Amino acid sequence: MNAPLPARVSNPPAKPLLIWDGECHFCRHWIERWRIITGSEVDYAPYQEIAERFPEIPREQFQRSVVYIDRNGQVFVAAAAVYRSLRYCRSKKWLWWSYERVPGFAAVSEMAYRVIAANRPFASAMSRLLWGKDVRPPTYFWARRWFLTALGLIYLIAFVSLWTQIHGLVGTKGIIPIEIYLANAKAQIGLEAVLVLPTLCWISSSNSFLHFLCGGGVVLSVVLIFRIAPAVSAALLFVFYLSLAVAGQNFLSFQWDILLLETGFLAIFLAPWQLWPRRIAVAAAVSAAQNSSGAGDTPATTERPWPKQIREMPVTPVALFLLKLLLFKLMFMSGVVKLTSGDNCWGWFDHSFHWNALTALDYHYWTQPLPTVFAWFADKHPEWFKKFSVGFCLFVEIIVPFFIWAPRRVRLTAAGLLIFLQIAIAITGNYCFFNLLTIVLCLLLIDDASVAAVVGRGSQAPAVAASLCDARTFRAAKRLLIANFAAIIVLVITMPLNGWHIYSALQPQANLKQPIRFLYEQLQPFYIANGYGLFRVMTKERPEIQVEGSADGIDWVAYEFKWKPGDVNRAPRWCAPHQPRLDWQMWFAALGGPRQEQWFGNFVVRLLENEPSVTRLLARNPFPDKPPKYVRAVLFKYQFTTSEEHRTTGAWWKRREIGEFFPEASLRP
Repeated sequence: MNAPLPARVSNPPAKPLLIWDGECHFCRHWIERWRIITGSEVDYAPYQEIAERFPEIPREQFQRSVVYIDRNGQVFVAAAAVYRSLRYCRSKKWLWWSYERVPGFAAVSEMAYRVIAANRPFASAMSRLLWGKDVRPPTYFWARRWFLTALGLIYLIAFVSLWTQIHGLVGTKGIIPIEIYLANAKAQIGLEAVLVLPTLCWISSSNSFLHFLCGGGVVLSVVLIFRIAPAVSAALLFVFYLSLAVAGQNFLSFQWDILLLETGFLAIFLAPWQLWPRRIAVAAAVSAAQNSSGAGDTPATTERPWPKQIREMPVTPVALFLLKLLLFKLMFMSGVVKLTSGDNCWGWFDHSFHWNALTALDYHYWTQPLPTVFAWFADKHPEWFKKFSVGFCLFVEIIVPFFIWAPRRVRLTAAGLLIFLQIAIAITGNYCFFNLLTIVLCLLLIDDASVAAVVGRGSQAPAVAASLCDARTFRAAKRLLIANFAAIIVLVITMPLNGWHIYSALQPQANLKQPIRFLYEQLQPFYIANGYGLFRVMTKERPEIQVEGSADGIDWVAYEFKWKPGDVNRAPRWCAPHQPRLDWQMWFAALGGPRQEQWFGNFVVRLLENEPSVTRLLARNPFPDKPPKYVRAVLFKYQFTTSEEHRTTGAWWKRREIGEFFPEASLRP
């Protein structure tokens, strides 16, 4: 039956009033949520205390549904009452508008309300299962603090790691000098090169300036870790790292580099616009919430006073959404591209899954760029466990991201699964700060009520979340409005590209439409809206390059790299979160060949010159005193040894030579 036509009471309240069943546990929890959403615009009261004030309304009606009474005395019941009260929340106004104007919306809403009202114990149990004891709107003060501090730490890792290699990679005598790269770009496309290659290295491409960018990044990272002027720090860090990413060319073209840039850019809008960090005093928040709300589960309708210690700018909801969308995009695309790549080892072909075809981990552990020693042991797992692990990976990457916007307990479970997957990947492979950065994004799924449940005590925990929710008491409301507006601009500009990236993962053959193509061309140089998808196609062989030098062209000695496989008796090593960028590029070079990796020829020249900044990137230079006369590169195929082979020989790898990679070369006299 549809809700009755609005009646009118003789003594209307001074403020809109929603009356509910005070003995209904389910009602009590959701009233707490609506009380926060509507603020001081609507009063709430249990009918057991106020029913006698409105004799026109039968007591059975109060027991059957919530009742909303407007200032003019109009009465609304059931779903209409809920939507009418939620009109005072800007983000919920569409509900009442739809109820009045969208055909069928009112009927469906009332039917859903009747089903829930008739099954309140079940609805209450489901609420506890999905949300826990607190269903109030989530806030993310603690998550923002952790996120910004952790992001500063990752920036610090990235800058320090790059600083130790920058001269040998792109310095004036590096493998691919940035000075030559920028000069060639300017010669080809003129002043437009400044926009196509947005880097501060246009000011100077000297080694000293590269030092300045890396050193400045380190200082700014520390500033962000302590959350001093976080928005400004995040903006400068983005500019500095973007400058180095452009300067790094091939050596800074990895997915974690663009992920750090996109995350860092969005963090500018999440960071509070304040100079100094401010304390959130949990005990003070609990006390304030309790003093203002009184005992029990029903907060008072009066405005909650804020202790001075917790006056902090609210979290910008649009920026938070963009960062959650980034996490969704990263994980979902990484999973979907595996299935749409056509590689059967992910178990998907002929439009269905095949358990026996889940063979990706038969190859991954020993073909990935820089495996750890644990990858050798993981490679010895039984086949059923490897297949299960592939299926679990696909489930976490494709299905779990949809729970990012789910109720609290489901969302926290999703965060746990995503973090677990990243830890499992990090244990067996050196992916520098990639796994850490993904985990940092997952921190944004942990709301304040979840923190309070751990930090607080018993029933006090929800009070912290309730106290932190009320943004109306902040003096920073104006700054929040500006930050939200800026984030909305970013959302409007980047949403078409983000949508396209996700769609292209599902439909790899789709063509980029002209309006989106234009937008992509304008934004792509800044890496603020990127596509992702590691290991789209699983590598099933491991070619490795052995670079050799000779003084006479007869006796050849191998150059040993610090991290990539070389000596078969040397165990795979752990270097994350540091990224040895030359070692990584050697993996790609072995797959692509010297024609595709043109930097390799420059690398050979630097070895022939015995350039110190380049040879320092290696574990051992067999020509410390005099440069070699000849350098060549030989290609081998590597594979992990079996357990029996390892016990017998002590070797971790086995290899066989398959031919020449780069012909014998020497400098002209």
